[in-house]
Amino acid sequence: MKDFTGKAIIAAVLFGTSLTAAAQDKVEATLQADVVSQYIWRGQDLGDVSLQPSLGLAYKGLSLSAWGSVGLSDPGDTKEFDLTLAYKTGGFNIGVTDYWFNSPDERYFNYASHSTSHVFEANVGYDFGPVAMQWFTNFAGNDGRDRGGDRAYSSYFEISAPFSLAGCQWTAAVGAVPYATSFYAEADGFAVTNVSLKAVKDVRVTKRFTLPLFAGVSANPSTEKAYFVFGLTLRP
Repeated sequence: MKDFTGKAIIAAVLFGTSLTAAAQDKVEATLQADVVSQYIWRGQDLGDVSLQPSLGLAYKGLSLSAWGSVGLSDPGDTKEFDLTLAYKTGGFNIGVTDYWFNSPDERYFNYASHSTSHVFEANVGYDFGPVAMQWFTNFAGNDGRDRGGDRAYSSYFEISAPFSLAGCQWTAAVGAVPYATSFYAEADGFAVTNVSLKAVKDVRVTKRFTLPLFAGVSANPSTEKAYFVFGLTLRP
């Protein structure tokens, strides 16, 4: 899960999507780390102050990336390690993410269906320019349950709109869970879980070094909670 709302790997819509790379003629690498005041993902509180490094490779629209999160202020926060394989062409993108957490089982290579800490998610979306839409569905691993106790194939969809204002790059987003699942804060049916607004601004430190700062507000109407998150991005 990515971003301070979650789960951005390199460049993401507000509070959580996967890495997608624009088509290019050579292999490109990305390396960075975010420090966030709170880890909020799709309207859920997943931890306090956190370090979130990411590493990615991209070639002609195909990308492979790694993303992680570890608590800095609370050692008890869940540790996370995600791998994403994605493809983008034009405005269309598709991808698969393997999320891993150190709970319920700390063993990374345990893939047993009833004890694994991995969650496998597929996503598909389209960026229309003024507005982007993305759909996510868990298809295997430690998924949530529906009202009947069966695998929920937990899903989430989000609509986001980027814009520029007052020297900052902004993204507004609305996300919802379409049906009942315990994976998203015990959603008992259709639930709007994320209404958010994020701003990013590059602050020049020296002639050659700028420090990207970001801040965002996020509300979860389903749980009646709201969050304010601040962070910075470190790049080589």
